[in-house]
Amino acid sequence: MRKTFALTVATLLLASFAAAQYPAAPAPSSFAPAWGKTSRVFVVDPANGSDSNSCISFASPCAGLAAAYAKTVSGRNDTVLLVGGATATNPTATITWANSYTHLVGLTGDLPGMGQRARIVGTSANALTEVITFSGSGCIVKNIQVFNGASTAIDAGAATVSGSRNYFENVFWAGMGDATALGPATRAGGYSLKVTGSENMFVSNTIGLDTVVRSAANYELAVSGSRNSFRDSLILSNSVTSGKFLVQIDNSAGDLRYTTFTRVLFHNYTENWASGISNAFDMPAGGSTHYVILDDCQLVGVGSGWADTVTHVYLDGAQPNAGAGISTNPTT
Repeated sequence: MRKTFALTVATLLLASFAAAQYPAAPAPSSFAPAWGKTSRVFVVDPANGSDSNSCISFASPCAGLAAAYAKTVSGRNDTVLLVGGATATNPTATITWANSYTHLVGLTGDLPGMGQRARIVGTSANALTEVITFSGSGCIVKNIQVFNGASTAIDAGAATVSGSRNYFENVFWAGMGDATALGPATRAGGYSLKVTGSENMFVSNTIGLDTVVRSAANYELAVSGSRNSFRDSLILSNSVTSGKFLVQIDNSAGDLRYTTFTRVLFHNYTENWASGISNAFDMPAGGSTHYVILDDCQLVGVGSGWADTVTHVYLDGAQPNAGAGISTNPTT
């Protein structure tokens, strides 16, 4: 009896020690950014998953994002977790994220867009015109990269946000990712991100690429929805093309109210410091009301100034002028 008791105690102590040294995997729900009474969490692991799995645990994940999304219910505050790593999820068709209050979180470091390794990649072979469309509203998206490597002669980009009141943090939007001679980077219709919805917030995002030359007069970011805001972000390009802009503001569909940029770096890279693009923004000359409000922003590799039409661009600072915000080299 005494020996049995001692053996039981020893076994329990050993189990307790092992649990302390090797704790159980956290529940997927611990990574959800929002939660409700009936919310569910689904896991995507491109390297180790299968779309025939239940997708409700790290031990039984989906392989593809589309399979996990198909299990979500609009308005339930469901979350899809995308496990980061060397293997990306490669959709064969554009994913339409139409369910509202349905969240997407990459399980990676909190990198500000650039470098994110929880990746949704449109491959050259799949030739997608767009990798994902966020048409739902009230969604939270964090720690994700969306990359489109389409190489055919199509007007293609990484994503469109057509829904409203969504929150995007640490997202890398990389369109026109293939350097093929006839690819999207060579076409005026190429882009990285379109925002047609309203009241969306983008925090610590990277929009655009500086690794593939843009040889046409296209855009990295096109905004046609109202009251969208961008904070602590990078908007990047690589171009010496006349008429190329980093951002297009389009008010043809109606009043935009305002688009705000706070602590955003607008950078156009050119090899060997060649003369780059002239202006960061392509602005409408008239039409429906629109304000572009810039707070503590900076231009690098943009030669002339903020916009081709500056009438409705508003800068902070004591005396904003045509050259305000353009970075210059120190004299000593």
